[in-house]
Amino acid sequence: MADPTRRRIVELLSRGECAAGEIVEAFDVSGPAISQHLKVLREAALVQVRIEGQRRIYQLNPQGLSEMDAWLNDVRRFWAPRLDALERELLKPERKPKAKRSRR
Repeated sequence: MADPTRRRIVELLSRGECAAGEIVEAFDVSGPAISQHLKVLREAALVQVRIEGQRRIYQLNPQGLSEMDAWLNDVRRFWAPRLDALERELLKPERKPKAKRSRR
């Protein structure tokens, strides 16, 4: 999902299923490039495809999206408290270091 084209494909499919040709037409990218993006999304289980005659029809895979959502929730639970603690530390006023006393 790091690739903006893949994100746009997922957004397009969130509106409903599309034939591969319709997906290609929605982008200023070559057909083979879109095909490669669709392959990555299939392998990540984010989209699924069915064949109707000569057409390949793509749709979002709800199970794959649920797995991604669960993973994102785990990441948020891990990072949220740490980032909050970092923010608290960064917002603390700076303390000047104590001057060292010289011993004579």
